[in-house]
Amino acid sequence: MSRRRQKPLFEDIEIVDLGAKAKAVGHAPDGRVIFAPFLAPGDVADIQVTKKRKAYYEGKAVTIKKYSGFRTEPACKYFGTCGGCKLQHIDYEAQLQFKQKEVINNLTRLGHLTLPDTIDPIMPSPQIYNYRNKMEFSFSARRWLTPEEIKEKETIDDMAGLGFHIAGMWDKVLDIDECHLQEEPSNQIRNAVKDFALKNNIPFFDPRAKTGLLRTLMIRNTSIGEWMVVLQVYQKDIESIEAVLSHLKNNFPQITSLQYIVNEKDNDSFYDQKVILYHGRDYIEEKWENLTYRISAKSFFQTNSAQALRMYQKVREFAQIQAHETVYDLYTGTGSIAQFVARDAHKVIGVEAVADAITDAKKNAALNGITNTEFVVGDMKDVFTPDFIAKHGKADVVITDPPRDGMHKKVVENLLFLAPQRIVYVSCNSATQARDLALMKEAYDIVKMQPVDMFPHTHHVENIVLLQKKS
Repeated sequence: MSRRRQKPLFEDIEIVDLGAKAKAVGHAPDGRVIFAPFLAPGDVADIQVTKKRKAYYEGKAVTIKKYSGFRTEPACKYFGTCGGCKLQHIDYEAQLQFKQKEVINNLTRLGHLTLPDTIDPIMPSPQIYNYRNKMEFSFSARRWLTPEEIKEKETIDDMAGLGFHIAGMWDKVLDIDECHLQEEPSNQIRNAVKDFALKNNIPFFDPRAKTGLLRTLMIRNTSIGEWMVVLQVYQKDIESIEAVLSHLKNNFPQITSLQYIVNEKDNDSFYDQKVILYHGRDYIEEKWENLTYRISAKSFFQTNSAQALRMYQKVREFAQIQAHETVYDLYTGTGSIAQFVARDAHKVIGVEAVADAITDAKKNAALNGITNTEFVVGDMKDVFTPDFIAKHGKADVVITDPPRDGMHKKVVENLLFLAPQRIVYVSCNSATQARDLALMKEAYDIVKMQPVDMFPHTHHVENIVLLQKKS
């Protein structure tokens, strides 16, 4: 029987850059790129290879011999184990530099695009901790065990966990008692649910055995102090469900909306499930400028409220909408951008594939007394056609905010057919944005660009581009 060849250990590897998904970049002795997490440009480390490919290696640092000047102390004690916030060890100003560089590289190298001579610096988040307005936690009857626990304990009895899934392991959850992503009482609520369930022998879900009750806990909040808690369970054990929810109701009077979902499917997705109201309202409210948005359990809403407001203000500034102009808002979601710019336009037509989102958009428009918006539901590539344009009228301005995959080729083709004077393209993935913009560069010039950091300590970065039709 042949032995598996041992993977190499590369010594004294200097980290020269950050690559995709926050992985640090160095070069192995043979010239190939080596990717490793949780390192910073300027670090010098010994890296143990974990995967070997034709063009690159993947590995992890076993010893850091020289520390980068970009480094800072992570705030979270779970850094390096939890799957999120992979850049906490890098100073925030440096994070912004690397994110801006990534956006520019993607548009110039992937899209071969000509950018404006002057590009505004990336817009930093007003808060770098406690900035999220939505957190989703998973229960597990078989939590993730750290190497130290396995080494030190012969028997481990406390296997129940409530926290985040370990990357790549759908059935393992890292139990946490503190997270720095959402303001209090988020941690207090989560810990209260866990402690109450353990004391009262209410079982956590086991995704392999398909047993247990408690599945997920979603906590949402808004800038005006409203809180929503949604408990997802596996079985209709009303006595246990109401015991948990009653405990929260009695101990956290700031909870505006307390709901639950009974989901007997194999997966945790609840968008096809009924949400049951236990206490309060079935929504919470967010206020931006003179607008009120009602957010339900299933609503999509930008996760960093303070930064999203600033981003929408920049979109409105780029769009330069005049009172006589018609605007198309593609991938409108719950219509938050459409309503934000409606005051300046003759009319705004939003298009979105998710029917529940369109329902929310219509409700919010009515709530705000906005009468010049129209919302259409359907798959963008099927709905946004020449017939759609003929029915709704030619748009002077198009705002498009697609998902990470970018726009379908048919959507780009119909944008070119529509030929609006201005297009504002908001993207959460500058690589697919570069691809789409390349398809339009013969007809449009990029006249403005604004990267936006919505998610500090992660590799994610938004980018707003203003396209002007060539004369």
